[in-house]
Amino acid sequence: MKIRAAVLEEFAAPLNVTEVELAEPKAGEALVRLAACGVCHTDMYTASGVDPSGYAPTVLGHEGAGVVEKVGEGVTSLAVGDHVVTLFSPQCRECVHCVSPKTNLCLAIREQQNQGYMPDGTTRLSRDGEPIRHFMGTSTFAEYTVMPEIALAHVSPDAPPDRACLFACGLSTGLGAAIYTAAVEPGSTCVVFGAGMVGLGAVAGCRLQGAARIICVDVSPERLELARGQGATDSWIGFGADYTFEATGLVQVMRQAVEAARMGWGLCTVAGVAGRGETLDVIPRYLITGRRVCGTSFGGVKGRDQVPQLVQLYIDGEIDVDPFVSHRITLDQVNEGFELMERQDGIRSVIMFG
Repeated sequence: MKIRAAVLEEFAAPLNVTEVELAEPKAGEALVRLAACGVCHTDMYTASGVDPSGYAPTVLGHEGAGVVEKVGEGVTSLAVGDHVVTLFSPQCRECVHCVSPKTNLCLAIREQQNQGYMPDGTTRLSRDGEPIRHFMGTSTFAEYTVMPEIALAHVSPDAPPDRACLFACGLSTGLGAAIYTAAVEPGSTCVVFGAGMVGLGAVAGCRLQGAARIICVDVSPERLELARGQGATDSWIGFGADYTFEATGLVQVMRQAVEAARMGWGLCTVAGVAGRGETLDVIPRYLITGRRVCGTSFGGVKGRDQVPQLVQLYIDGEIDVDPFVSHRITLDQVNEGFELMERQDGIRSVIMFG
């Protein structure tokens, strides 16, 4: 079928919204009609050319929500009409990582996905007979996408797609960093560095876990006000925080987050993505005196099992997602979405389809 999609033709150039071919889903795959897609920093990071694993041409986008239109042979967990959230972090439920509670990093299709291919090593996207690679296994800057069954989370249709899509990346990453990776304890003190989508999710996650003090650090008064709406409390002076979270991608801030962790047992969770070749400089004494540092991908969330649970928290009124959607744009305005992000205008621009 012919669809319209935003193609990264070359790095550091605007995306080209054009017509491409999308093939039918093969065994273990599903065709999804996109309803909404968030414009995430990772898309802009790859488009800029600084992503060492980036490639072109490719259809960007990974923060999608939509409806299943067709399923391939052998698909059992999804049916036509199901509402889904796309998962750049799949969950096969069978590999050694999926059966372990220690990680969410599924191994089933990781190698092919990282190279821009479907599990069988081919693509479903093409133009004039030439293949176009998939991005993060999702390619949701498009009217339709074909994805592996194990990379789609079946969610409640009660969640509007412009809110549900945020759980495909940024919001789940922040929530999961607090709930799953750090496993914040009730009554603890937490500091979150960065009040973007991931940081605000971390604030909400700390609140849901019962943290007593949640301090959010950001240079934007508007974003700090949003953080207060998610549960951030007053400032506090003490031995440092039980839990700190870094959600900016700046290595200098990562170091601050480590140093702000409490002596003895403070845990710093790094969720931000640093630039190519950057390193984190930490004074060893901070570690010797009991501080710990860990990283998190997609917040440690096991996508097919736990994203639906997080979406349900929104439906039940436990998380206020509405303030995160700053702009609703069309696919043709995707480059404007990048410009809004660069200006830090709002939290999330969401592409609406149809």
